[in-house]
Amino acid sequence: MTKQLRTLIVDDEPYSRKELIHLLSDHPIIHVAGEADSGEQALVKCVQLQPDVVFLDIEMPGMSGLEAAKAFQELKKVPDIVFAEAFRYEAVHYLLKPFEEEDIAATVARLEKSLARAPMAHVKHFGKFAIEHEGEIFYLDPNDILYVTREEKTSKVVTMDQEYEVKTPIKELEARFIDFPFFRIHKSFLVHLDYVNKLTPWFNGAYQLELKGRKEVLSVSRNYVKKLRQRLEL
Repeated sequence: MTKQLRTLIVDDEPYSRKELIHLLSDHPIIHVAGEADSGEQALVKCVQLQPDVVFLDIEMPGMSGLEAAKAFQELKKVPDIVFAEAFRYEAVHYLLKPFEEEDIAATVARLEKSLARAPMAHVKHFGKFAIEHEGEIFYLDPNDILYVTREEKTSKVVTMDQEYEVKTPIKELEARFIDFPFFRIHKSFLVHLDYVNKLTPWFNGAYQLELKGRKEVLSVSRNYVKKLRQRLEL
């Protein structure tokens, strides 16, 4: 008998949870072990239920889905994550809302293949970030990216010796880099924490941030300062 995937459904909207559970009921490999309506509750449920898979909404009040996913990485058993959101990306599983039966079936099939490859453990797959630049495709290691900033309708990806412009929104890049130590310091800035060199108080609770090997100073919104210091400091 094929091992079932213990599954946790996380969404702050009861109707969305009910709809997803109904669609997943057509797939015997999925066993819905529990539900959560917030990122905080999802973290507690993960400890209690030890799920293999978490279907995780990104936009939730309080702890967002992205923040919850980062917290999951610290657990003894790290679950597979299927994000539910209105955008697509390649690095992780995704589901578009409203949910479609075909998308559910495709996602379950991918999870089933993952189970066949590693039935007893969660395996992370680190890929390269593809950037089209002047007619060529460059493949960047996310750990070589210092920061990303959003300017109007483009995102600027900055490495130690090069800058690239892409159309991908920061929110999507944050999700694609979920397995790497990136942190949102402002609505327009996503920073690789390994390159943070100095924080300087600015005004109204905001800070300025300096990165190793760069002269520019980045703004840290006061809404992100506390969590940033928690991530950086022992």
